[in-house]
Amino acid sequence: MEIERTDDGSNTIFVPELDEHYHSTKGAFTESKYIFIEQGFNHSAKNSISILEIGFGTGLNAILTYIEAEKRGVETIYDSIEKYPLKKEAVDQLNYIPLIGEENRERFEEIHNCQWDNDVTLSPFFTLHKINGDFTSFDFSREYDVIYFDAFAPEKQPEMWTQEIFDEMYSLLRPEGVITTYCAKGIIRRMLQAAGFKVERLPGPPNGKREILRATKI
Repeated sequence: MEIERTDDGSNTIFVPELDEHYHSTKGAFTESKYIFIEQGFNHSAKNSISILEIGFGTGLNAILTYIEAEKRGVETIYDSIEKYPLKKEAVDQLNYIPLIGEENRERFEEIHNCQWDNDVTLSPFFTLHKINGDFTSFDFSREYDVIYFDAFAPEKQPEMWTQEIFDEMYSLLRPEGVITTYCAKGIIRRMLQAAGFKVERLPGPPNGKREILRATKI
């Protein structure tokens, strides 16, 4: 794995074997905040919310959600499944502290240092459960209000972009629950619709993709 600087100054990770980045090279921080916080977490007006993230990766989506949960006073249960957790030496090279603020350094360290495969209450508003596992075979015990679908691109990880995967996500969501994802390809939109979702094409993040998708369980 290699560390790369994206256009907004935030780092991402490049995986040569897949020829794929963990985040958009147009701006890792900008992409995560817009797609998953603004269009996902903040789309819900609930005072208590459960989130499933598919792909913990660098922990950027998790720390941004943690900060926003504290800011809004929303009790948040955050489950994140990751098949290949990053090693500490990779995490240590991420430059997110200047972007999230020095006051959030301890929170960022907490989400990476806390134990896997257990509920860990980090604050009255944020409980994290990191799952070291494979989404395609894991048996989930919760229902969710929001799913952050942040798998690698369809051409790089096709097994994560199938009708069966979208059907499973539909079953995991509560009524009116949403999925947000950076991928707006027509074939993905049609599979979401076939699973039963109402799908919106939304403008993409600044300096990033032209469109993203948000799908609502109806």
